[in-house]
Amino acid sequence: MRKLLLMSVAAVLYFTVHVAAQDFKPTLETTVKSFFEGKEATEKQSQSNRLVLIAKKFNTEWSASYYAALSRVMLSYDEQDASKKDAYLDEADEYLGTAIALSDKDNAHLQSEMHALTAMIANARIGVQPEKRWQKYGKIFEENLEKAKGLNADNPRIYFLKATSTLFTPKMFGGGPKKAMPYFEKADQLFANESKDDIERPFWGKEANDQFMQHAKSQE
Repeated sequence: MRKLLLMSVAAVLYFTVHVAAQDFKPTLETTVKSFFEGKEATEKQSQSNRLVLIAKKFNTEWSASYYAALSRVMLSYDEQDASKKDAYLDEADEYLGTAIALSDKDNAHLQSEMHALTAMIANARIGVQPEKRWQKYGKIFEENLEKAKGLNADNPRIYFLKATSTLFTPKMFGGGPKKAMPYFEKADQLFANESKDDIERPFWGKEANDQFMQHAKSQE
């Protein structure tokens, strides 16, 4: 009887976890898709808030916190108020920290993505006050891109982030469209080879890379 009861409890737990996992990925996938397809600021804000709620509900899933962090960084780009930008980035740091803690440390592909997003947040911090922050956060940006590359040199987000940073760096400091173009082109090649079948293997960035690459070409 005891053995039968334990087996029944185990079966219920398995079913509960399995169903929760089944619900999780489609929900995350749909919300991430809606966030990236959002055209209006209010729509993107709404979808980002939903990603935050998903991260809180599924607080043992690294990908929930990862996308909550990513959405907060991207909202910071559209915010004009410096203090609000930093508030978004503070949240991004918090959710990314959770994602890193939950992630598989032996998965080089995944850890490359964590370093790439760390670099992205650092670069966004520079954008709030470039003249005061470039030295501190520029180092964090470059170091994390190098770590990401060492773990997975075929991660297109490494080159996309390097390209956008270079594009908006003044020419006198080694930036500009001409210097950025090889990074955009490298990212473009790698995005073309990237699978989009699994939300837990990040594949974001191609559309933005295309847009910035066209902008860089028009400025050359």
